[in-house]
Amino acid sequence: FLQVYVAAYRNRKLQLPEDPSDLYEISKDKEAAMEVEFLAHREIFKFLDKAAITTLRKTPNPWRLSRVTQVENAKIVLGMLPMFFCTIIMTLCLAPLQTFSIVQGLTMDPTITKSIKIPPATLPVIPILFLMILVPIYNHLFVPLIRKLTGHPTGITHLQRIGVGLTLSCLSMTAASIMEVKRKAALPKSQPLPISTLWLSIQFFIFGVADMFTYVGLLEFFYSEAPRALKSMSTSLLWNSMALGYFLSTILVKLVNRATKDRTRSGGWLAGNNINRNHLNLFYLLLAILSLINFCIYVVVARRYEYRPQSPPVEASKVRVDSNEKAAAKIKVEN
Repeated sequence: FLQVYVAAYRNRKLQLPEDPSDLYEISKDKEAAMEVEFLAHREIFKFLDKAAITTLRKTPNPWRLSRVTQVENAKIVLGMLPMFFCTIIMTLCLAPLQTFSIVQGLTMDPTITKSIKIPPATLPVIPILFLMILVPIYNHLFVPLIRKLTGHPTGITHLQRIGVGLTLSCLSMTAASIMEVKRKAALPKSQPLPISTLWLSIQFFIFGVADMFTYVGLLEFFYSEAPRALKSMSTSLLWNSMALGYFLSTILVKLVNRATKDRTRSGGWLAGNNINRNHLNLFYLLLAILSLINFCIYVVVARRYEYRPQSPPVEASKVRVDSNEKAAAKIKVEN
């Protein structure tokens, strides 16, 4: 991919041919015995097409000339990047939800029954439990039902699935903000507060459903759209998205505390160890607004995305037979 970008930059002053078939590509007949992937030219990211403009050089330099298939693979990866960046904000929301909810739970009533109590540190397990229940229900009940309505093999497209999850993450942050207002309203009464810790499971339930849509949809999207040589590497994009979200969450907390340092007694919305003096509800509301803005951006880039053509793989042996038949027919005509 780096060779494609370098070649496109070096050839930036060259004129693209009117016929895309004039762009450089190896002969399918000559390469019939090799497992070479071929992709058709598409009218997107046309500035990368200049990497495939044939020059007068006898020996092609890979840093100056790329195959059409290489260029199309680079287009696919470039088109996937906006979706990758739009999903980072979801993990950015998940990180504070997991950490601050434990602190909230320490101030609330953990009693379920007289003999059963829920430890606040187990709250982040709730989304995983919901996922274990919801994923089979989604695959065996929801997908077949929606498939009858839409005619799509997966019920809804991968990008639509990601969009649903991003919407639910915004709702989860809104629910978390409302729950924090409710928790702080009970502060003067007693310790622990007369509010069950299970109330926090609402925001975790919504986020668990969001996980099912966004993370699973993102993984399927990356795997189905990635070039053949990058199928396994595409899986790492999901974990990179999550890692960047957690990292940026730390930066966001520091920025919020710095910006609100002089406006609160605790030295910031999230500063100090006393959560009752903090303004966690405002921070959750900020995350909800960021999620909404992120979703609007996602809708724009998702509507402009063009799925790669899904052509069935052709076996090398079959291509080789076809090539031999063509060669035999050519000899017969010449004779």
